[in-house]
Amino acid sequence: MLSSVHDVWDRLQALPPVAHPPHARSAVLVPLYVDGDRVRVVLTKRPDDMRTHPGDVVFPGGRMENGEDPVAAAIREADEEVGIGADDVDEILGGLTPLTTRSRENLIVPVVAKITRPERLVPDPSEVDVIIEPTLDEMLDEGRWVTSDWMGHTLWFFEFDEGTLWGATAFMMREFLGYLR
Repeated sequence: MLSSVHDVWDRLQALPPVAHPPHARSAVLVPLYVDGDRVRVVLTKRPDDMRTHPGDVVFPGGRMENGEDPVAAAIREADEEVGIGADDVDEILGGLTPLTTRSRENLIVPVVAKITRPERLVPDPSEVDVIIEPTLDEMLDEGRWVTSDWMGHTLWFFEFDEGTLWGATAFMMREFLGYLR
């Protein structure tokens, strides 16, 4: 368990800057906010009828547009998907290691940000089935994480009532949690 909200921000000072690889195609926002004496992260569950990654629990994010850098893309996508706009982003804390999903051509850049949570998060029903806001202490609970073989690879899984966090997002989350341990 994290000892305090300040402890979270202190530990996250070790994050590297956001990567800007020239061949990046997508970006996600890892939005963190203070809720009383805890810090929460915003995740979404994609609708089951989506063309890509249906039903997956993910960070808000998506494709970068021409001329966009990863930070701008992550914030634009978070705004479109759940209503976390540029005015809600208090600080870009750093980035995580860019990675691909099942599609090796889609390099994703994770952007970690401290936000002021909007009074109301509004899911775009075409991209978000439900918004999930666990505390970082919940995410740090190793008893809730399991590994399993998936097509010859050992992957991490975290079950929410709403759905399963796994794959690239679980990899990002595990790397992120490493900064808090």
